[in-house]
Amino acid sequence: MTPLPYSLLSHLECARCQQQYEADRLHNTCACGSPLVARYDLAAIAQRLTPAAIAARSPTLWRYHELLPVQQPSQIVSLGEGFTPLYPLPRLAQSLGVGQLLIKDESVNPGDTFKARGAAVGLSRAMALGAEKLAIATNGNAGEAWALYAARAGIPLTVIMPQDANPMSQRLCALAGAETYLVQGLISDAGKWIQHHFQPRGWFDVSTLKEPYRLEGKKTMGYEIVEQLGWQFPEAIVFPTGGGIAIIAMYKAFLELQALGWVKGPLPRLIAVQANGCAPLVQAFHAQAPTSEYCQNAQTFATGLRVPKSFGDFMVLEALYATDGYAIAVSDADIAAAIPHTLQKEGIFLGPEAASVVPAIQTLGQKGILQPDDRVVILGSGSGLKYPDLLPVPALKALPREVTGDRAPVPPD
Repeated sequence: MTPLPYSLLSHLECARCQQQYEADRLHNTCACGSPLVARYDLAAIAQRLTPAAIAARSPTLWRYHELLPVQQPSQIVSLGEGFTPLYPLPRLAQSLGVGQLLIKDESVNPGDTFKARGAAVGLSRAMALGAEKLAIATNGNAGEAWALYAARAGIPLTVIMPQDANPMSQRLCALAGAETYLVQGLISDAGKWIQHHFQPRGWFDVSTLKEPYRLEGKKTMGYEIVEQLGWQFPEAIVFPTGGGIAIIAMYKAFLELQALGWVKGPLPRLIAVQANGCAPLVQAFHAQAPTSEYCQNAQTFATGLRVPKSFGDFMVLEALYATDGYAIAVSDADIAAAIPHTLQKEGIFLGPEAASVVPAIQTLGQKGILQPDDRVVILGSGSGLKYPDLLPVPALKALPREVTGDRAPVPPD
């Protein structure tokens, strides 16, 4: 039997108007201004590829290469991303009053963030199609990830982020060689700079959903969760949500897995968590609206959640509605409290964005939206190690040099 091509990418399709585009050249968005989505020959994959064959492959996201857009192994730019651990959080679950809680721990990816997935696939495909210089608007973590992969590949990258973005993100981008700018405003203002000043000068825009392939890297989280659960869906997945690309990506992954016939049963309920100071998708969800309104004066210290209007908001909301999902906002105070709480309960240092799901889950359990027997996965989108100032300063006890005598402290029983 003739082996399958490395990738079964078929074409691109507009997420709004369904206009089709050839996949063998660089594209940003549809002529109607909406995101483009990659489509694959799923029938051919279903006939000749099995989950058992995937299980024998290397533990990176590239184990799903037939369902990814990169055409040849030689075109891959990789830092070993993907196939991150999925493990239970029993003590945290008990403290929140819910049943089964698992975390998809993305902090072990390059750059300590799930953004590495989109950077690996998006950058690999952009370079294969001839992109010579890239530009990205970011709140921080995505810029870091793209800076690492751009350095790995030796391709110029411009990063624009809000001036109050995490200082670690600012430094890492610049030190990795990206031309890094700070804008007086939000990520939406950074995006305008790229659209009006960099894209016309030949910089390929790789901001969220401004090209088709970052989404493809992110969807591998969905493949991995299902594979790690024995090719079963969990009952719910709870996402920290800024632009919402992780929700869009996992929804796409689950629909593809259904079409392949590899997974049976209802899709997981997808649940979006935003901050009270920037919750346009939450407001739109509860109004049952098809799109969101721009959030004026967006504020939250969890800067990855500070997206005043998602470019793909209609895609996020479609995924929430289609899966009987939910959307909830939490306070900055509750996010801050969740960081040391999770450290104490499970030894996990979540970044502020990922920590937002902790108070959300407690409320969702109290409301009966999450049931006691639900198997709930939280997306641990990134590490708190880049945010050391967010931890309260504990009162530490000093010890004398002498280890004997009356001054020696007595440890607790």
